[in-house]
Amino acid sequence: MRPLSAVFFDVDDTLYSTTEFAARARRAAVQAMIAAGLRMEEEDCLRELEEVIQEFSSNYEHHFDKLLLRLPRETLGGVSPLILVAAGMVGYHDTKFHNLSPYEDAIEVLRQLKDRGMHLGIISTGIGIKQAEKVVRLGLNRFMDTQAIFITDSIGISKANPKIFLRACQAVGAPPGQAMYVGDNPEHDVDVPHETGLLTVLQRRSGKHVNKRSRHEPDYVIHNFWDLVEIIDRDFEVAT
Repeated sequence: MRPLSAVFFDVDDTLYSTTEFAARARRAAVQAMIAAGLRMEEEDCLRELEEVIQEFSSNYEHHFDKLLLRLPRETLGGVSPLILVAAGMVGYHDTKFHNLSPYEDAIEVLRQLKDRGMHLGIISTGIGIKQAEKVVRLGLNRFMDTQAIFITDSIGISKANPKIFLRACQAVGAPPGQAMYVGDNPEHDVDVPHETGLLTVLQRRSGKHVNKRSRHEPDYVIHNFWDLVEIIDRDFEVAT
């Protein structure tokens, strides 16, 4: 039995289905813009919005503004672009308020691990306040060590840099060899933490990275969080 004192998690497509939620929220945004007067077929508008997101990244904050700039003026139907953008934002955020939820098994497993005395934390890529909002809305913060939430934009270190994993380990007093990282992106969630000395767990559940491969084999592959509990029970003892 190996000692294990900390488990760090990615957020997107790891603790909840980002891909599924984003598709639902973007469709709701487009529907709201059309209801506000945008003259465009829903599927055509969705395809154009997806192009904007691909070109400017999902973390860009003005997707709807860029969308309207790309469209022929007559599609605006004489409606103020500000109203159409606001309608899209309301549609998106209403979906976030009502439909953003973690995987059902994630919360119970986090509760169990915390009750066992393990240090739990988050290492996530994204804009600080946006990722922090997800953490709070998903109810994840109550399980995490308060000093162990690391979001790349807020600390100036990307997940391509081993420093972010070392800093997380230092924050909870865990040697890298006694820490585990769980994520869905083989490149950033397996290769870099592996090279830093952490144990790696690849979540193959859903999302855009599900068919990608890493240079290093992950230590473990899971399809749900009960798999993670089984691995920890079988191979590790909690080191406090």
